Amino acid sequence: MQNTMQPVGRSCGDQSDAQRYFTVWRWHFYAGVFVTPFLILLALTGLGMIFTANIYGKDGERMKVAVQTVAKPLSQQAQVALDAVDKAQGMVVQYIAPRAADTVAVFRVNDGSGKATMVAVDPYTAEVAAAYPRNKGFYYLMDNIHSDMLLGGVGDYILETAAALTVLLVISGWWLWYQKQGSLPRMLVSPFGKKRSWWRSLHGSVGTWISLMLLVFCVSGMAWAGIWGGKAVQAWNQFPAGKWGVVPDPESVVPVHGDLNDGETKEIPWVLELTPMPQSGTTVGVGGIAPGLPPTLDTVDRFARESGFQGRYHLYFPKGKTGVWTLNRDSMSYDSPSPTADRTVHIDRYSGKVLADIRFNDYSAFGKFMAAGVAFHMGTMGWWSVVLNMVFCLAVVGMCVSGWIMWWQRRPKNAAGLLPPPQKNVAAPKTLLVVLLVSAVVFPTAAAAVAAVWLLDRLLLVCLPRMAAYLK
Repeated sequence: MQNTMQPVGRSCGDQSDAQRYFTVWRWHFYAGVFVTPFLILLALTGLGMIFTANIYGKDGERMKVAVQTVAKPLSQQAQVALDAVDKAQGMVVQYIAPRAADTVAVFRVNDGSGKATMVAVDPYTAEVAAAYPRNKGFYYLMDNIHSDMLLGGVGDYILETAAALTVLLVISGWWLWYQKQGSLPRMLVSPFGKKRSWWRSLHGSVGTWISLMLLVFCVSGMAWAGIWGGKAVQAWNQFPAGKWGVVPDPESVVPVHGDLNDGETKEIPWVLELTPMPQSGTTVGVGGIAPGLPPTLDTVDRFARESGFQGRYHLYFPKGKTGVWTLNRDSMSYDSPSPTADRTVHIDRYSGKVLADIRFNDYSAFGKFMAAGVAFHMGTMGWWSVVLNMVFCLAVVGMCVSGWIMWWQRRPKNAAGLLPPPQKNVAAPKTLLVVLLVSAVVFPTAAAAVAAVWLLDRLLLVCLPRMAAYLK
């Protein structure tokens, strides 16, 4: 199909300008065809998580109770939770403090087989309010789809590729819309015409407004992914193994902070996941629980409150002989609205001394970005971020739908095939090519996808004329 539409809005330009525009547009189109279904999926599941977490709570922690004068001892609450699951062989492994005076405390209890159950307890009466399997329910279904589409590593790779290609989609979209509008103000507020012109103005203007936020979401989301995140940037930003007296031993496996995540739920700050845990039973450590008091659930919680942990925070019980008590409070886990208040404290299970006190200022530069970026991504920075995220998710869906509507309106009646913008044998602008190539190198899954599309577009279609008919 030959398209005679003038592509450059600010000036007619020469023929090579028009051909260059079509070259960039073709690649923008290909990226959009692959990316938009996944962006819609991510936006809708993101909306589901935001709604559930802020109305019901991901672990039932927003369940209400009647406020009384005095709460029962924490050890008594924990025992009630244990009795409700497996009194004989069970074990309490985590405590989530009440968000407010009128909400429940939540305990994670593992039964004799290791199966985890979350038990909500009224802190004033020490009675069980509810019990439910860990990592189950609507929030976790949305979270699992959002993370890997219930496909495990394959889904993780696909979504990482989609996020990486979204970066290329945004960059090429900026360039195309700038060629149309000629200035940033016109990119932000474009006159609306009729039919396809109306959809194009909506697509371009809304895309300009949300593009920076979309890039932040893509980068913070990819940092959780298995390749770019787990194999690259996350490994560069961990703390050194010997920071808290943890001596690397090639013959033993030293637990890392990510082990506290229980394999699925992300509760430990991103920058700490690969960092080795300090160990109990050493001579290191300062301060901590007052001398003469044994490190128990009650004394550790009292120390947490006295040392600045207010409201909701997570307390992890020691694992094994060298395990430590761990206190953690961060915005990513819906504990606080400010990522700068992130704090993780480890306490020796024998001496009660503080082995590590890790705060936001101790993070690397990218670790700080991730602490803020993930909290922003999840909408945990207050009601303003919840509303902003909901509007953003709806805008992303609108962007994707408008792109497909424009494609459909451009198609001739009774046309067959994908019908991308016409192929032109003209290279894209050098500056844009450099930016796109750098992005592709930084994000290896995007580079692989771009290479595959280029081979399809340039080489394979020569040998497959029937397929070529659907891509002209």
